[in-house]
Amino acid sequence: MQNDNKDSNNPIANALATDNSHTAELTTSNETNEIRSDRSFDTIADHFEKKVYGGLKGEIRLAVLRRDIFEYADKLTKMLGRPLRILDVGAGLAQIAIDLALQGHSVVVNDISENMLNKAKASFEKQQAIANNNVFDEKVFDEKVFGTVTWVVCPYQQLEATLSIDNGHLDSDISDKASIGESDKFDLILCHALLEWLAEPAAIMDFFDAQLTDNGALSLCFYNPASFDYRNLIMGNFNLLDNPSYKADNEKSLTPNYPVAKQQVESWLQAHHYQTMLTSGLRVFHDYTPLKRGGNTDPEAVIRMELRYSQQEPYKWLGRYLHILATRKT
Repeated sequence: MQNDNKDSNNPIANALATDNSHTAELTTSNETNEIRSDRSFDTIADHFEKKVYGGLKGEIRLAVLRRDIFEYADKLTKMLGRPLRILDVGAGLAQIAIDLALQGHSVVVNDISENMLNKAKASFEKQQAIANNNVFDEKVFDEKVFGTVTWVVCPYQQLEATLSIDNGHLDSDISDKASIGESDKFDLILCHALLEWLAEPAAIMDFFDAQLTDNGALSLCFYNPASFDYRNLIMGNFNLLDNPSYKADNEKSLTPNYPVAKQQVESWLQAHHYQTMLTSGLRVFHDYTPLKRGGNTDPEAVIRMELRYSQQEPYKWLGRYLHILATRKT
């Protein structure tokens, strides 16, 4: 695991280092006077699932995130001597959160889209059944112990209030398996591919501050705007790059029009007193190879090389998405 920084005041970090929707808060673009709101994929959930995770691109994304997050979660679990409390905010299909729940952690899965969470719930139930069937096949007659999963459909701005409500009065989409008290906080928060779809992305940092434990970790994965320019340079789409008013059709397109640059995210982390433990690039070369030949025709080889170069300079900064794992400085 790459250690970019150390803080003697954080013992855990140092040890680990060796339209179902309520419309969220609106904002106006200074340049176009465009009214923006937090994006929900409720109406295109099937398209999202196929486009993002229906091929090798999604496999690469998950491979890098699983390596980064599972290694940290395992060490933190041993350090604390208990399963982790984890929040996945803007979870979408929640693959990483589901994996962590299957490993025994207590997970809260949140998204603004009910359709997306329904898909995530179906996936979790299927994987849970498969795991239990495998146990019985091995003639071990105790079901595998999974962590609890709580499903919460709402904008993240409403999440704190929703989690504070007594379980007996929660919406039916909230699992009765997990007891969530007002003062409970999370050891790990996942926020993947959400910043670029928020009307006011910087505002979510205050939410993280309120929800993380003092030594908690934040897993931020976000679209890299530099990759948009670089890919279009390679493809020769100079007219697009010369057009400052270009916007993707976000009725269907999954290319964000308001991505947040790495430097901006880093400045938010610094201002909120986080220390970066690792940074990775997701898809550092795959999307830039329109002509598939040699090793690029072998999906397993592509994933192996993506993992190899995902944390190496300068390649990681070319990733279509960037992943930052950071802890609180206390």
